[in-house]
Amino acid sequence: QVQLVESGGGLVQAGGSLRLSCAASGRTLSSYVMGWFRQAPGKEREFVAAIYWSGGSTYYADSVKGRFTISRDNAKNTVFLQINTLEPEDTAVYSCAAKPLRVPGLTNRYNYDYWGQGTQVTVSS
Repeated sequence: QVQLVESGGGLVQAGGSLRLSCAASGRTLSSYVMGWFRQAPGKEREFVAAIYWSGGSTYYADSVKGRFTISRDNAKNTVFLQINTLEPEDTAVYSCAAKPLRVPGLTNRYNYDYWGQGTQVTVSS
């Protein structure tokens, strides 16, 4: 069992930055890959980024490369998503999720077993 709690969302002007946090708990976190997804109003949930607890390898959706940075603090069991140069199109609910290492497909939301409640990011123009 993995529990995930996001924080750090809010209302930001275009061009600003935010850092989202995802606090994870569970006995076997190293057996999971952590991902961030977002869902904008009227759209499907989409993959944003992922990171491995062990080794720290990262992966990004092409649409966010260069502006988003995923990182983790193993000692605190926390994953972060730094978002820079925010755009109105980034407005969405951002959720972190955990996928078992053995399951292939980082970008497929259906491969993730555990989800946080999400945190709202709203970017004003």
